[in-house]
Formats: sequence, C-alpha cells, structure tokens
Amino acid sequence: MNRADSTTERRSPTGSRGTRLFFETKLGAERFAPGVWGWVIPLAVFVCALGLRLYGLNNPHALIFDETYYAKDAYALLQAGYELNWPDSADDDWLAGAPQPTNEGSYVVHPPLGKWLIALGILPFGIEDPFGWRFSAAVAGALGALLISFIAQRMFRSVFLGGIAGVLTAVEGHHLVMSRVALLDIFLMLFVLAAFGALLVDRYSGRRRLAGWAAETSGDSAQWTTGPVLLWRPWRLAAGVLLGCAVAVKLSALSFVLVFGIMVVLWDLQARRIIGVRKWVRSGLLFDALPATLTVLPLAAATYLVSWTGWLVSEAGWGRHAYDPDPSGLAALVPSAIRALWNYHGSAADFHTGLDSEHEYASHPLTWPFMGRPVSMHYQGRSQGEEYEHTGEICQAESCSSAVVDLANPLIWWAGGVGLLVVLALWLGRRDWRYGAILSGFIAGGAVWLLFPDRTMFFFYTISYHPFVILTVVVLASLLLRAGTGTSDRAGRVRSAAEIVSAQQRNTVMVLCFVLLSVAVSVFFWPVWTAEFIPYDQWRLRMWVQSWI
Repeated sequence: MNRADSTTERRSPTGSRGTRLFFETKLGAERFAPGVWGWVIPLAVFVCALGLRLYGLNNPHALIFDETYYAKDAYALLQAGYELNWPDSADDDWLAGAPQPTNEGSYVVHPPLGKWLIALGILPFGIEDPFGWRFSAAVAGALGALLISFIAQRMFRSVFLGGIAGVLTAVEGHHLVMSRVALLDIFLMLFVLAAFGALLVDRYSGRRRLAGWAAETSGDSAQWTTGPVLLWRPWRLAAGVLLGCAVAVKLSALSFVLVFGIMVVLWDLQARRIIGVRKWVRSGLLFDALPATLTVLPLAAATYLVSWTGWLVSEAGWGRHAYDPDPSGLAALVPSAIRALWNYHGSAADFHTGLDSEHEYASHPLTWPFMGRPVSMHYQGRSQGEEYEHTGEICQAESCSSAVVDLANPLIWWAGGVGLLVVLALWLGRRDWRYGAILSGFIAGGAVWLLFPDRTMFFFYTISYHPFVILTVVVLASLLLRAGTGTSDRAGRVRSAAEIVSAQQRNTVMVLCFVLLSVAVSVFFWPVWTAEFIPYDQWRLRMWVQSWI
C-alpha cells in the first residue's frame, strides 16, 4: 500500500476530525488540558519560591562576590545609560548610601541587560538596603520555578510531575543562592528557560497545524511531495526575542542559540517524515529551517542590539568613539556607533577567550556534576561575645560563622547526575524527543565550556542549565511512577486492577518521599545559603567535602 492509499484509508471511516486526531497523536501533539490544578499548583510554587528568595534578602548588608561590579554597574546605568568607573572607596561609599561614580565610561565585558534588570529593583527600593539590588534576581528565580513547573507539566502531560519540578526548583540551594545575589546568571537562566518553553509551545502548535493540513489534504495529492509552508510561527519569534535577551545578559548564551536552533530543525524534519511527506529533508530545510533562520536570528540580533541603546546614544561610553573614521567599502554604510560596538565586542571576545587567571574558587566543567568546588560568596567568622554587624546578633558559642555558599542541594543535584545518565541511555535507546531536548540544555550550558579548557570557570555557570537538571530528576520520577503499573508483568501474567492501583499508590508515595527528603535537606543547608549567623561547628557540619570550604 502506498502513502496516498494509506492516508485515504485512514480518513474514510472517521472523517476529517478523526483523521486530524490520528495525525496529532502520531506527531505527539495531542492536546493537553491540565485543568484548574494545572494553574493553581504552579502559581502556588511561584509564591513559595518568591517567599524563600525574599526572606532575609538584606543579609548580609554588603556587596558580596561579584555584586561589587554588577550592582554598581546597574546604578551607573540609571545615572548615565552606560557603565561608569568607580573610585577605590566605592564599596564604602555605596554601603554608606552615598555612591559616587566618576563621569568616565567603564570597560565591561558583559552586555547590559542583566544589569538593567538589577536596576529595576534599585529604582523602587534604592541602594540603602541590599533588598533593592537583589530584588530583581529573587523575582527572576521565582519566575524560573513557575516556568519549569509549566514546562515539565506539558512535556510529561502530568500536573503532578510539573508540581514536583517546581517544588524541587523552589527549594534547591544552587538556584536559591543565585536568586538571592545581584549576579547576572539567574537572568541568563530565566531567558534560556523561557525560550525553551516558547519553542515547546511552537513545537506543539506547529505540529497541530501540520496534522490539520494532513487531515484536509487528499492522500493522492501532489502536495504530499513537499508538505505545507508554515510561515507564521509566533512562538518561534518569541523564542528569538528571548534568546536575544539571554545573549544580552551574557554572551555565553550564544551556545543556546546554536544548540536550540539545531534542535528545532531536527524537530521540523522529524515531523515531516512522520506525517509522510516524501521529500521531508529538502522541504523541512527549505520551508521550516530557512524561514526560521531569516526571521528568528535577525530578531534575536535586533533584541540584543536594543539592549545597548544607552551606550549607543551616549558620547562618553567606554570605546564609544573607537572606530575607523574613514572606512571604505561596505563598512562606510555602517553607522559609526555600530562599528564602535563591533570593536568593543572584539575586545570583549579576546577577554573571555583569554581569561586564565587563577582563582581560589575556579573549577573545571568535569567537576560540576559532582559539585566539586562550589563558590563561597560570603564568609564571616566571629568569636564569642562579638557582634555580627549585618544583623546585630551576638555570638553565643565559642566561635560563629555566617556564610553564603553556592552549594546545590546534594540529593537533588546528585540525583540529577544519575538522571542525566538515564536520559542519555533512554535517548540512545528510544530516541524520545523529550530526552533529546533535555540533553540539548546540558550541551549548550555545560559541555560547551569543555571547548575552553584553560579558561577560568566557576560552578555557578551551571545555573544556566539548572532547569534541565531538574527535568532529569522528573524523568526518574516518571519512570518510577510507571513501575509495575502495566497490564501485565514481564512473565506475561495479567495484573489485576487492585495490583495496578497498589503499585500506583506505592510509586506515588516513593516519589513524594524523595521530594520531602529533598525539602528536609534544603532545611538543613538553609543557614549556609542565606548567611545565617550560626555556631562554627554547625557551619562545619554542613561542609561535607573539603573542597566545599
């Protein structure tokens, strides 16, 4: 039976609607209606995550780790529209509530969007309290928990699994710490995750449109040679804007643009092959990949360029006039500000690729899955009777400590490492698109750093692919939930309804026990994530590995 005959045969008994449902199922694009709980649970997760991130956000009352750069850059953007140099006494002036940047433009190596977002918190709350310069990061982290809940819910067609993804993200320490400091990486994570979510929506909506076309097209039509042209893809355009925003936070997001782009092309090719388009490779590249390239990439580039508006319209930004005053050829058509920006990026690229200075908390990407060297962003010790100036507490023990360690929840993080191996094995064995999508996040956010073995790198870079770590844990949970619930066992014996229900209840309890244990572990590590003033031996009790100190 040829392709046209099989299509005609499938359509004749059920009609167009039944045929469309058949194709939607075949493409894995059947509709999913999560109901009211599909909204209530993610929103509840968001509220809890936001509360955890806002609680005690002003401790420590100091510029910790790289906040000394990004918080002050954010303030400068509000004053001048571009980054400014600061005097040697800048930190003291800042904490005294009297920041005084110079009028000289500062050379920075990261684009401005993340700092503009930090500035959004400074606008309403000021700099008198660290709450102001950390507020935006806290909101971004809570939004990340909300998004991963929706994404997992849709990928696995389960409100329960979506809730687990959100809860694990909300309480996970690495995500929590990065949401409570004024660094750029939490914003990078948020935009990458949002872009991934937009591409998922585009995948489902595009395939449903393809299924609709297949249902309405006669099986003997010549249109089956190439298939339809699906030009209007609004969610794909949204992903382009979001990826442009991610790059505008950190240039390392370029790897996500590349990897996600390849992933989407493979999705499109697979869809045309599954639906039965005869020349699926050529038509997929011509009708899907080419229009995406010509629309998404320019949109991402334009979004990135807009983030530099403050610098572009300035006269005193660093390197603003570093361009050839008498260009030749096509370069003469390019505005001088854009040529200056190009030169600026050349300098930044040299910095990033040549960064090899030693750092106490630097780590190699191969150690990241084991959490070999987390970053200590703040530590203060006090002896008995001394005051901890950030909260006014007095040390009651022989010695006390206050720390902010970018330490992941070990149970969740190490389970994610196991999950990564399982996801890789399942993808190689089943070629399930969900496993490939999860792996794409690891490749873009983690494996890409292996290309720069001599560069100075830090564990907190992993926050960009943190959502995909959570998704690997969700994969493990989904496998556990299905264990022993089939209609028959391996020996072929048919299971009774009572046996299946009993297995489902047992599996659900086991998954919930893992979640509760993860929450308990987070409660245990909470003091070293949030700078609580605790006895030294309590801090030491939480440093399980020497390299964590």
